Amino acid sequence: MLGALSDPTRQTLVHLLRRRPATVGELASRLPVSRPAVSQHLQVLKFAGLVEEQRRGTRHYFRLNAKSLAELRAHIDSMWRDALSAFSDFTRKETRDHGKRKGDTRTHSAKRPR
Repeated sequence: MLGALSDPTRQTLVHLLRRRPATVGELASRLPVSRPAVSQHLQVLKFAGLVEEQRRGTRHYFRLNAKSLAELRAHIDSMWRDALSAFSDFTRKETRDHGKRKGDTRTHSAKRPR
């Protein structure tokens, strides 16, 4: 899913579809790319499960897939939790180690008393 969002045009399409479902023509009119290019980008997003297509007569409406977006958000949130937890563990260790060094006035070459 994240790979599908790596392209700026697809990011813009997702942004536009946040407002309301739209046809390829409506989306293409708001982008500096051709209708066929918009269709290809939408197919990538559809294959990734980020958008859904609904046909009404001859028109094809695309909308965001709320379930997939919720799964993507949960995945990103878990990555952030893991990263923040690792950072917190690191800073705790660094603070603890720094406190030990600060309190130790001996140098490493000094001989220990017996």
